[in-house]
Amino acid sequence: METLSVTIGAAKRDLPIVPVSSSVKLALFNMLGDTEITEEAGKALAKLLPPDIQILITPEVKAVALAHVISRETGKPYVVIRKTLKPYMVDAVSTEVVSITTGKPQTLVLDGFDVAKIRGKKVAIIDDVVSSGGTLHSITEIIKQVGGEVSAVLAVFTEGQERPEVIALGHLPLF
Repeated sequence: METLSVTIGAAKRDLPIVPVSSSVKLALFNMLGDTEITEEAGKALAKLLPPDIQILITPEVKAVALAHVISRETGKPYVVIRKTLKPYMVDAVSTEVVSITTGKPQTLVLDGFDVAKIRGKKVAIIDDVVSSGGTLHSITEIIKQVGGEVSAVLAVFTEGQERPEVIALGHLPLF
């Protein structure tokens, strides 16, 4: 299998190159369960977090552990945007997104209990990979809708198109 080697801090990984459509392949970066990569990436991104950020926002699932490390390193709290509406959520705010990795519509949901944590705050969106920007756009819309201000976006990698607006540790090409 073809791979792409990446290094984050002291950790090196060979990412498998996998097809996501008939014409596009990507280097699959999956942090889930990889404590070393999550710690190295989180510590590196924490050093790059602008000082005026008041709260971190991350989409569920893969970037949650990354947001936790950045939160621990910086003392900034974080909120998770969920991918399904849960029965216990009150006054949830939601939007739809189509991600390159899922290829189908997903709902992103902010629990109404978390709105006050974001309103009037400077926010950093934390994600593992920013590719097409669909998830980033949808989370930004939710943050704006509840009165927060997106002041930074941090990711381990950008993918495909270069994204100078994203503070990232590296860039993954599409194949």
